[in-house]
Amino acid sequence: MTVVSVSMPEELLERIDSFAGEHGYTGRSEVVREAARNLLGEFEDKKLEDRDLMAVVTVIFDYETTAVEERMMGLRHEYEGLVKSNFHNHVGNHYCMELFVLEGQLSDISTFVGKIRATRDTLSVDYSVMPVDEFTGIVEE
Repeated sequence: MTVVSVSMPEELLERIDSFAGEHGYTGRSEVVREAARNLLGEFEDKKLEDRDLMAVVTVIFDYETTAVEERMMGLRHEYEGLVKSNFHNHVGNHYCMELFVLEGQLSDISTFVGKIRATRDTLSVDYSVMPVDEFTGIVEE
């Protein structure tokens, strides 16, 4: 197996080590390998290809990290055809939440989420994806 060197904050490394111990992993490499496989497989769901999708993406970051907020604004403009709605809110005393509602194809949503995840200093990125055509046939009263 190839050895790879990865830089990460000490706090994250400690969390990985604790997780490995608590869940019976042989070590941090096993945890990182599984996380990488899961991340790479997230958007490989064949049921989502060639369908109109909607997604909700939530980003949490420290309010003092203005570079993250600037990056979110830049992505919103870069993907204006994909971003149907965007909401910014302050959470607690030190955090901001950016929420994006997207509508488009899997490849575009995947690229957008990937760019957000690649944004330095984000604390959390969460999302859900759902086919829009699952709503057809719903009768409104």
